[in-house]
Amino acid sequence: MFLGFLAGRVRRADALYILGDLFEAWIGDDDLDDPYNARIVSALRAAADAGVRIAFMHGNRDFLIGERFAAAAGIRLLADPHDLLLPEWSFVLAHGDALCLDDNGYMAFRARVRSPEWQRRMLARPRWLRRIIARYFRWRSRNMARAVYADLNPAATDDFLRDHAYATFIHGHTHRPATHDHIVDGIHVERWVLADWHEDRGECLAWDGETLTREAVLPENRP
Repeated sequence: MFLGFLAGRVRRADALYILGDLFEAWIGDDDLDDPYNARIVSALRAAADAGVRIAFMHGNRDFLIGERFAAAAGIRLLADPHDLLLPEWSFVLAHGDALCLDDNGYMAFRARVRSPEWQRRMLARPRWLRRIIARYFRWRSRNMARAVYADLNPAATDDFLRDHAYATFIHGHTHRPATHDHIVDGIHVERWVLADWHEDRGECLAWDGETLTREAVLPENRP
């Protein structure tokens, strides 16, 4: 379905922003020759070659994506968070997990795997071992998914919105798609949470210069 999205709906856009977790797991850019990975990279490159500006932000599942992947796919890597300042409106984009401060276990895990030293050691391991470690991480994540996902910490979110000049906030990670209204220092700020993608459906946010809307994405790009 995502391949159809890249070949169809995306081609009518000027830009595409992917806010992490494009892959269930990414074990390193030396895995580009994996057939599944190669299909995704090829589809991204085709959309980029068609004139779509594509940007990617690391998620909690694919934080090892690097410049080699970006070059092959024709995309650019974004820092988290990223201020998207358009002529008509201002947005701030993030994966969202950095604000889930009440999930102590996850925050400790995040700090460990995002450290350059941990990533250096991980990428130095053979691919077969990295695949086993990635499967373990996915197994643990699935078990954790049986519980309620932690949401963003309210106070930290308000501070984040202040730090980013009360821009409309778009993020994923929490598996709780919704649009929230925040009143920060007397200013109304919207927070849009992205939806999960499944084999039979997905969802994107679309900005037309005036309005931000949710659009359903269905197999074979059906309306």
